[in-house]
Amino acid sequence: MRRLPNPTIIDIEASGFGSRSYPIEIGVVKTNGERYCALIEPQPEWDHWSESAQAVHGITRKLIENRGRKPRDICGELNEFLGDITAYSDAWIHDSPWLNRLFFAARINPSFHLSPIEMIATEAQLLVWDKTKKRLEKHLDIKRHRASGDAYLIQQTFLETRRLIDTQPALARRTGL
Repeated sequence: MRRLPNPTIIDIEASGFGSRSYPIEIGVVKTNGERYCALIEPQPEWDHWSESAQAVHGITRKLIENRGRKPRDICGELNEFLGDITAYSDAWIHDSPWLNRLFFAARINPSFHLSPIEMIATEAQLLVWDKTKKRLEKHLDIKRHRASGDAYLIQQTFLETRRLIDTQPALARRTGL
């Protein structure tokens, strides 16, 4: 497995969960720390809205209707920003269909590939992932559950879990790896 120094991370906030949900915000943090974030204008056929999802991310339907940007513009910018790299998601099972829906609405193909974080994280990292992520969220003082902040938190969690495993052999042994 190739060891990435600092993976590029994508996070997507959505209107809810399930087959009728759609992306409402996308955030990216690249290897070099550069960030991209955009609210997404809902398409006419995108009508599902979950109040419980809104309670988590704090983004209202009115906000994306008024300030969201066209999928074609966002997808063009993402392709330019990311090029032909692989970006990673810690919620690939959700983010992948939302990313596909965004690019389908734009009628263009992504230049980059989205892959699960599990493809580059070790089993030992994944065993300490949730606890580390919660600790970092408090330490980094991330107050909002938004796409760019979440992407940064995921990237930092990846790096911190790797550092923990690399510098604490006892932890690696306790996790059985």
